[in-house]
Amino acid sequence: MTGVFITLEGIEGSGKTTQVEKLGDYFKQKGREVKISREPGATPIGESIRDLLLNPGLDSMNRRTEILLYAADRAEHQQKVIAPALEQGKIVISDRYYDSSLAYQGFGRRIDLDMIKKINRWAVRDLKPDLTFLLDLEAEIGLSRARSLAADDLGDRLEREEISFHRRVRQGYLQLACDSDRFVVIKADRDAEDIQKELRKKIEERLL
Repeated sequence: MTGVFITLEGIEGSGKTTQVEKLGDYFKQKGREVKISREPGATPIGESIRDLLLNPGLDSMNRRTEILLYAADRAEHQQKVIAPALEQGKIVISDRYYDSSLAYQGFGRRIDLDMIKKINRWAVRDLKPDLTFLLDLEAEIGLSRARSLAADDLGDRLEREEISFHRRVRQGYLQLACDSDRFVVIKADRDAEDIQKELRKKIEERLL
């Protein structure tokens, strides 16, 4: 049986993690083997990279360093988690993938998109998702949600960025969604169960 690779994208606080878990349950109920994953931090090396990337004490991180750290995490993720699971015929559902770098570093930090694409295509050996859901939400709402869950009400390094940064990230995601037919945009400013119903409906239309 052929594996399927699904990714969920969105700004901080858009509810991706909850929906990833619910989708995993959905596929398991259908008798499929599922691999739930995330970026950054899906591997031991990736977890160490995650600690660096999200550490609020490292707010002066060089932008090139940031891009390369995400790509390094992604290379580990692709080789050690995603590709093996797909070869085994599993459904792989990832909370973020390379579209996050395009949105956050490309649009959010205004770094050259073509360069980010080249680095990430090399890092993941050009492995693309079969389907990407963008959970779309106004930046103010998402950031408020994310910060409310943080221990200090400020959040991690990315959550502490100015609201203008998060607005650019959101607009970047919407632009990416317009440019690729593998994207499905889902409004995320509603009940989690309603979002999940729409996700499942779109999966049945597109993949099953």
